[in-house]
Amino acid sequence: MVDLYRKAIDELKFDKQVRAVIIKSDVPGAFCSGADLKERREMPVEEVPKFVFGLRQLTNDIASLPFPVIAAIEGFALGGGLELALACDIRVANKDAKMGLTETKLAIIPGAGGTQRLTRAVGLSRAKELIFTGRMIAGEEAARIGLVSHAVEKDAFGKALEIGKEILKTGPIAVRLAKIAVDQGAQMDINSALTVEQQCYAQVIPTQDRVEALKAFTEKRPPVFKGE
Repeated sequence: MVDLYRKAIDELKFDKQVRAVIIKSDVPGAFCSGADLKERREMPVEEVPKFVFGLRQLTNDIASLPFPVIAAIEGFALGGGLELALACDIRVANKDAKMGLTETKLAIIPGAGGTQRLTRAVGLSRAKELIFTGRMIAGEEAARIGLVSHAVEKDAFGKALEIGKEILKTGPIAVRLAKIAVDQGAQMDINSALTVEQQCYAQVIPTQDRVEALKAFTEKRPPVFKGE
């Protein structure tokens, strides 16, 4: 599965026609349940660091995609599966979905970005509690603590699609630059982050899309953005 993700990322990351991507599972009841424990049990110890490095690189690649990535969580998202979802910009879950970084129950720790991305999503204390206990939580609690943006009765994919369609109505260059400003700024002090925002804003000023938006507003019609 990791190889399939890599191939998809390589095909998408330079395609300027792509406006947003939704990650979902076709397996009923599971977004991604993490590593195959039988496979991990049989894996030689010396191969484990390379395996985990590959997973970490995958989540980094997903997080670095230039357009919004939405995770539609239906069912279990555990261990590496939740780390994959945490690498996405927006997460939507069914209320009965189950999420958790359960690695400490296997005497290991999250190794594909989970310790860092969960902390940034829900705060230090909550992240520590969830990681230290390896506890699973349902979609409603995940929404309450900010792990997901929405918890719906069913069809998280439908809600993700709704959000994706909203994104399609916005300026594509603006969205990509907004993602850069938010992601980079989150790693900096406020003054440095504001400089990044200023630099990103400067790049939208000369775009044709900005001119089109103002023209469309004057003409009382929806804008037609071209990503130029």
